[in-house]
Amino acid sequence: MSVEIKVPSVGESITEVQIGAWHAEQGKWVAQDSEIVELETDKATFDVPAPLDGIIVEILKKTGEMASVGEVIGYLEEAERPADQAAPAPEKGPEKAAAAPAPKAEAPAHAGGGSDDRVMPAAARVMAEKGLSPADVTGTGPGGRILKEDVLAHQGGAASGNGAFREEEIVPMSPIRKKIAERLVEAQTNAALLTTFNEVDMSSVMELRAQYKDLFLKKYDVKLGFMSFFVKAVVDGLSQFPQINAEIRGTDLVFRNYYDIGIAVGGGKGLVVPVMRNAERLSFAEIELKINDFGQRARANKISLDELQGGTFTITNGGVYGSLLSTPIVNPPQSGVLGMHGIQERPIAVNGQVVIRPMMYIALTYDHRVVDGREAVVFLKRVKEALEEPARMLMEI
Repeated sequence: MSVEIKVPSVGESITEVQIGAWHAEQGKWVAQDSEIVELETDKATFDVPAPLDGIIVEILKKTGEMASVGEVIGYLEEAERPADQAAPAPEKGPEKAAAAPAPKAEAPAHAGGGSDDRVMPAAARVMAEKGLSPADVTGTGPGGRILKEDVLAHQGGAASGNGAFREEEIVPMSPIRKKIAERLVEAQTNAALLTTFNEVDMSSVMELRAQYKDLFLKKYDVKLGFMSFFVKAVVDGLSQFPQINAEIRGTDLVFRNYYDIGIAVGGGKGLVVPVMRNAERLSFAEIELKINDFGQRARANKISLDELQGGTFTITNGGVYGSLLSTPIVNPPQSGVLGMHGIQERPIAVNGQVVIRPMMYIALTYDHRVVDGREAVVFLKRVKEALEEPARMLMEI
C-alpha cells in the first residue's frame, strides 16, 4: 500500500514551503515517526515524520523546490524492516539518560555515493564524474569544505602555476532568509529609527555570577548567564517607560501591561527571534532555562512558528560574536530593540581615580514615531543603573 507524503498545514499564514534536505533516499526503508524530509518556511524549519514503516518509493520534489501546503511531495510504500537493516537507536530522554550512547558509525566512503556537508555542490558533481569520495580529497575551503578546485587538484586538473581556481555558485535564498531581508527593509522604510548608546560597568553582575554560579548550576542544572540580568533590567525599564513596549496599530497606539521579550539567537538557517512570554513573571532560573532551550532548538531548527510570533521588545547580543558596538534594527511592529555587545576591560574614571573595569556598550534602537528621545535615553540609563546595581531591581527603586 502506497501512502502520500504531503506538505502539512503549519499555520494560517503559510501557503508554500521550500523543500530542504531529504533525510531518507528513494528506495530506502524508514521507520514510522522517523524524520524523512525537512521543510522550510519564511519563519521556521520543521521536519515531516514517516506515517508508517515503509520504503520511500518516489520523491517528487527535490531540495530547493517549492511546494504548496497539501501538495504531494513523495510516496511511501508500507513494508517491514529489511533483515539486513539494524533497528534505529531509541531517542534518549531524561529517563534514559543513564543508557550508554550507541557508537557513531563512520560514513561509508564509496565512490560517488552518499552525502557530506563538507562537499560543495560543484565539487560533488566533479567527484561523481571521477568516481571519488570525500575521503579521497583534502578540503581547503572554510571549515575544511571540499571545493571544486580541490577535486581538480587531486586529479591533476588544476591550472599550472599557483593552482588558483575562481568560481561562483548561485544558490536560491531560503524562505527564512527572504523574510529576514523583507523585514529589515520594511523596518528601515516604514519606521523612523534612531539609536542611542550608553555603557555599563559589568563588575556587579560579574561578581554575582562568580559568587553564585556553582550553586545556581547545582540547583537548576543550567548556567547563570548575562541574559537573565538583561531581561530583568529591560522589564524594569519598560515598566517605567511603557511607550517603548507599545506599537502602532493603524491610527492607534497600543500599550501593554505584559512583556513578551524576543531573544535573538543564531539558528541553523539564520537568525531567529523566539519570544519569551510574560517575562515579568519569570525568575532568573526560568529565564536561563528558556534561553538555553531556545539556543539548543534554534541550532536544530526546532523552533515552532508560534514561538516566533508576537513579541513586544527584542534583545540581541552581538557580543557573543565579538561585536564591540552596533546599531540593531527594530523588529516591526515593535518599537524598540536593545543591543548587547562584547565586554572589554577599559580604564574609566571613578571618584576621581582611573580604574580598570569590565565595560559593555549597549544600544537602543527605537521608533521615533512612538518613542521620544528623552524616553529612549532615560530608559537606557535605567537599564544601565539596574545592571550596575542589581539590588535596585529587587527593591524596585
